[in-house]
Amino acid sequence: MLEAFNAAFHTFALWFSDSALWVLFIIGFLSATLLPGGSEATLLATLSLHQYHPSIVVLVASVGNTLGGLTNYWLGLWIPNRTDKEKHGHKALLWLNKYGYWTLLFSWLPVIGDPLCLAAGWLRMKLIPSTIMIFVGKALRYSLLAAIFYGIFKG
Repeated sequence: MLEAFNAAFHTFALWFSDSALWVLFIIGFLSATLLPGGSEATLLATLSLHQYHPSIVVLVASVGNTLGGLTNYWLGLWIPNRTDKEKHGHKALLWLNKYGYWTLLFSWLPVIGDPLCLAAGWLRMKLIPSTIMIFVGKALRYSLLAAIFYGIFKG
C-alpha cells in the first residue's frame, strides 16, 4: 500500500515539477486562505504559456483554491459552535443561514469568500456537500476566466 502511494506521489510530483502548474496550485491555495492574494493573474499567465491543455490549468487552479477554502473551513471548526442563530452578524453567516450550502458557490468572491468557508466550518456544515459546492463555484470562476482568455464570447 505504501509503495503504491509513493509511486502515485512520485508520478504526481514529476507532473508538477519545473512547471507553472506548481506555481498555479500554490498561488491558488494561498489566495483562498485568509492570506491576501489573487490567483486569477497566475491562471492567465499559465494559460498564456500555451504549454498545458486549458482544462488541466483550470483543474489545477480549482483544486488548489478549493483546498485553500477547506483550510478556512477547518479553521472554522476550531471556533466553538454557536447554536443560537444571531439575526445580526457578518454577511457570510447571514447568507449561510438563509441559503445553506448553495451559498458556498460564491466562495470565490473577494472579501466575502474566505469568511464563507470559515463560517461553514464554524456552523458545522457537512464536509462533503461543502467541498462540492466550494469546488464547483471556484471551477466555474476559473472556467469563465479561461473562456474569456480564449475569446469564446467574442462574436
